[in-house]
Amino acid sequence: MLVDSHCHLNFEQLSSQLDDVVRRATLADVGHMLTIGTKLREFDTVLKIAEQYDNIHCSVGIHPHEAEEEGPDVTVEKLLELAKHPKVVGIGETGLDYFYEHSPRDIQKQSFRIHIEAARKSGLPLIVHTRNADEDTIQILQEEYVKGPFTGVIHCFSSGWDVAEKSMEIGFYISISGIVTFKAATELQDHVRKLPIERLLVETDSPYLAPVPNRGKTNEPSFVRHTAQKVAELIEVSEDRLEATTTDNFFKLFSKIERNAA
Repeated sequence: MLVDSHCHLNFEQLSSQLDDVVRRATLADVGHMLTIGTKLREFDTVLKIAEQYDNIHCSVGIHPHEAEEEGPDVTVEKLLELAKHPKVVGIGETGLDYFYEHSPRDIQKQSFRIHIEAARKSGLPLIVHTRNADEDTIQILQEEYVKGPFTGVIHCFSSGWDVAEKSMEIGFYISISGIVTFKAATELQDHVRKLPIERLLVETDSPYLAPVPNRGKTNEPSFVRHTAQKVAELIEVSEDRLEATTTDNFFKLFSKIERNAA
């Protein structure tokens, strides 16, 4: 089976037809999904979705876009308390977004470090969003890792090679989205060719970034198969090996999930 390691099932485009979305994922042999927290005020909705299905887990965190608005509400202690729930298996998504800058950079950085501490203390993996912020992302990850180790993933990787290289040096995984199937994504495709299969995950980031041949449609977990096919082509392995390895990688990273029950 495949795993969609990053989706947003609480977003209206998917939540309005959730049973059908999950059914289509099952038919596409997508055996597990991780639905991602982006706002604490919406965490209950994310958690309820995970509680409804055996093969869905979730994370808790604040997206960098929301760091200013939700910043006063996020503390290490709050994240740790919410992460105790058996369905919560990751911290984030968090990180830095200098493309849109919906939140000031200093507030994004503060929120990022809070999430890292929560990941370190909980032992749960950190789910990192980074866009147009390569240098600061690397610096914060390295500075924080010196304080004590933590695990994690660079989700929807589309950054420079340094982000992948420096993240893997501290044990991170790299997750590839449907962007890799886009004709113009030649630089990303070149980076993916260099990534070791033992560090790869695949994701949809749905309802956004639908891969070719579904580009322009609402993305959903069943479409992760198209991304996996493209990644297998780029790194020159069979689709079966890519599928098996990325699934193994997911359960190694998100080790709170009992795989036999997933």
